[in-house]
Amino acid sequence: MIRVLIADDQALVRGAFEVLVNSAPGMTVVGAAADGVEAVELALREAPDVVLMDVRMPKLDGIEATRQIIAASRKSAEVDAGGDSDCAESRSCGARVLILTTFDLDEYVYAALRAGASGFLLKDTAPAQLLDAITVVAAGEALLAPTVTRRLIEQFSRSPQPSRAPRVSLDGVTDREHEVLALIGRGLSNAEIAEHLHLASPTVKTHVSRLLMKLGARDRAQLVIVAYESGLLDQQPFPHAPS
Repeated sequence: MIRVLIADDQALVRGAFEVLVNSAPGMTVVGAAADGVEAVELALREAPDVVLMDVRMPKLDGIEATRQIIAASRKSAEVDAGGDSDCAESRSCGARVLILTTFDLDEYVYAALRAGASGFLLKDTAPAQLLDAITVVAAGEALLAPTVTRRLIEQFSRSPQPSRAPRVSLDGVTDREHEVLALIGRGLSNAEIAEHLHLASPTVKTHVSRLLMKLGARDRAQLVIVAYESGLLDQQPFPHAPS
């Protein structure tokens, strides 16, 4: 059973999501928060598998709420594992956050990923797609809406250099892994990467797993951050991935 926490300041939205999630086999809502502070409190108390997180909320915004929830989940996982928890390999970091955004909130998406969110979707996503997204994120995968990812990376490419984060090191990453990481950063799926590089899908999956381990990334969403901060996305124009 996938345990879901809903955080949104609009009662109508919370109610609609609650009805949708509770109607899905294998899912249940364990709490609904009207602000960021309540979201953090409920997440700590109920230990959900997935948090559906709005960005603009009173008292504490969704970005900071995400940061606090992820930090608490990681600390709990480390305690349970005797201080030796590896999020990139074990996927045992507790609650995962799925940000629900709109196009006019693009500026918040990068901050959400930096805070530890496992992905983001548009608020007008179809109900069936939202339920699929919850399943994907609960299983330890990242989910990045392709349309939003393209807009996000294009926004990165236009950002003035002084506002960018310090470059991160890719020491130990092979040439092929550089290629895979760059394509992940541009929002391509494993299947699209396989087609682009003329590789078998299992081979791409292996490269992604190695990147997660080598770079200490929690999931695919964090690899997007590394691709940006390493400068890979500056080296050539951003190609539009298939929708």
